[in-house]
Amino acid sequence: MTLQPTAPLPLDDQDNLISDQDDLVYQSQLERQLYQELKTKEREQLILLKVLQTLASALELQPSLILDQLRLIVDYDQAGLFILDDSLLVPLALRSSKRLQQTSYTNIHLNSPSTIIKLFNENKVIRIANINSTAPAAQFLHTLLIKHNILFFEEIQSWMWIPVAVKGQVISMIGLAHQLPNYFTAHHADLALTVANQAAITMVNAKLYENAQALAIQHERQRLAQELHDAVNQSLFSAGLIAEVLPRLWERDINSGKRSLEDLRRLIRGALAEMRMLLVELRPSALTNNDLSELLHLLGKALTGRNNVPVNIMVDGPIDLPDEVKIIFYRLCQEALNNISKHAAATQVDIHLRYDAKNKTVEMHIRDNGRGFDPSHIPSGHYGLSMMHERATAVKALLTITSQPGQGSSIILCWPNTTREEEMKC
Repeated sequence: MTLQPTAPLPLDDQDNLISDQDDLVYQSQLERQLYQELKTKEREQLILLKVLQTLASALELQPSLILDQLRLIVDYDQAGLFILDDSLLVPLALRSSKRLQQTSYTNIHLNSPSTIIKLFNENKVIRIANINSTAPAAQFLHTLLIKHNILFFEEIQSWMWIPVAVKGQVISMIGLAHQLPNYFTAHHADLALTVANQAAITMVNAKLYENAQALAIQHERQRLAQELHDAVNQSLFSAGLIAEVLPRLWERDINSGKRSLEDLRRLIRGALAEMRMLLVELRPSALTNNDLSELLHLLGKALTGRNNVPVNIMVDGPIDLPDEVKIIFYRLCQEALNNISKHAAATQVDIHLRYDAKNKTVEMHIRDNGRGFDPSHIPSGHYGLSMMHERATAVKALLTITSQPGQGSSIILCWPNTTREEEMKC
């Protein structure tokens, strides 16, 4: 059987076939491009979500965190976060080359209302394609920033201002820079503004958190001062009663008189200690100016004078602590002794402060032989233990409280006295 040659397609049909093939190739390329764009958009949205969540979870103001998170979604070469303080833009954080990290950034004076209006730009992002151009925005940037901070701008060409506003009121500004001209796009501006809006909420929340902490400290200080005031009154009242009956008691029974005289001395020493503690509460700088060992002895004398409970204090070696850590050690010991005075019915208290050279930690042990308690069943309205844990956490210390009914209580506060970044286990 002989195969007959296939007749060639007409030229028009050949053209149509090639055209269909080109359309299919173009359609395939377009679909791949759209798929890649969707994947890129999806990754971008996931990164943006993580950035917003990170900023939303920050309780304290961390200006560098804001710039670092912003960089995850909008790349830049240099950046600055400025807080608005009356007519000043004060730099809070700077991200730039290593050479520039050590340089100081001067405050920016906003000399007139028109300057502020131009800078805020109705809370819209300002993009400058080339800071060396004659465009009005570039000239304004020169007047405002560049002439005062030449070094910062010598390596960049693009600039973008992002307002950080709450309810339409600008509270700070973010400046981003890139070494390439015309780098920042409108999409970059939208992303940066989204992050800035969350940053504004974070900054407001951080301020509220700071105010709440300050208010809590003030209330706690007032509470302790009131307790000390009441303790002083009680000690002086008891001392006054003893002083009144002491002459007659001495005449009737000299041994009883001697015991009462010793009680009078104890009450007076305790009242003096309470008064000194009251002065410390009214003048908090005294906490940082005095040695921790002296402060602990002061607390012990006050408890002994108040409840006639011996307090044995042992300090091993000089203990050098940062001021904020020293205050936490003092406050925790103060709260522990207050709890012992009120609830423990103890007859002996031991306080041991020492530096553990092996583990590089400072430890404070407080033990009493009182009635003890069940730590898993704390009555409602008693916040002392939870407050003690919060104080310890604030300085990254470990607080351990152990107790059993009828077997007294033990409190161990352990602080890693090291500048290394890794966490030490107590």
